Amino acid sequence: MKLLNEILGTRYPIIQGGMANIATGEFAAACSNGGALGVIACGGLQSGEALRREIADCRARTDKPFGVNIMLMHPLADEFARIAAEEKVPVVTTGAGNPGKYLPAWKAAGIVVIPVVGAAILAVHLAKCGVDAVIAEGTESGGHVGEMATMALVPQVVDAVDIPVIAAGGIADGRQMAAAFALGACGVQVGTCLLVSRECPIHENYKAALLKAKDSDTVVTGRITGAPVRILKNRMSREYLRREKEGADKMELEKYTLGSLRRAVQQGDIQTGSLMAGQVCGMLHEIRPVEEILAGLWNGGQERMKALGALC
Repeated sequence: MKLLNEILGTRYPIIQGGMANIATGEFAAACSNGGALGVIACGGLQSGEALRREIADCRARTDKPFGVNIMLMHPLADEFARIAAEEKVPVVTTGAGNPGKYLPAWKAAGIVVIPVVGAAILAVHLAKCGVDAVIAEGTESGGHVGEMATMALVPQVVDAVDIPVIAAGGIADGRQMAAAFALGACGVQVGTCLLVSRECPIHENYKAALLKAKDSDTVVTGRITGAPVRILKNRMSREYLRREKEGADKMELEKYTLGSLRRAVQQGDIQTGSLMAGQVCGMLHEIRPVEEILAGLWNGGQERMKALGALC
């Protein structure tokens, strides 16, 4: 089995998650320079030209491979997909939908296409469409989540498809990276552990809340309405869940979430902002350079696998 870094040309078999309003061209470049595949998120962008600027900024800051993440439910998804092809970005990751209609143009541009999946049945369908790999993301992750846990999801996806599988959700140190390899993954995608990197552009209040968080300090909002999102517990999440259980409709619930991620990221609003984070938040203890975090993941994983090998 080829490791992800052999497929992508990166130092480590690690992808930086495409976190909306967070994963800028500058941050993606820092992650690529640190040894991972840095990824520019389209989720918070309001125009195609904004994406072109982020791509140009990333290219000005790194000569390493990088990617673009496109949420397929975004109203500008068609435009973002076209720009990704025109700019010939090395990798495109996708979420919240089927990227099949974009594959011909992306393949013609030489782009490696890696969708995020939350179930084996979707992975099978996308493999038949011709994607290069899939990211099997468990419900432990931050932001928009599915229902299956990483431990259950990854091996079932690995067994279902003949393309590389990347594990995501609940990965913040070498032990979890080693576990991903044991489950059959060729690499990992991480997000939450990078939020507390020195280079991450989120507000210092957001970082402080992450460092303070314990293992049980995340909650999933939107399950009842069919739009589950994992965030840190705060006043907004408590009010949202209360009204959700009381039967509030989507329009009322949107009053709590509209612009809430941007408020958290840019303004440091930790009370009514959406502090997206995965269940590994309790493992975050200090602000470190992104290169150090990535090296720790890889080296820690290697050490854990060697230790396990010594037991056999």
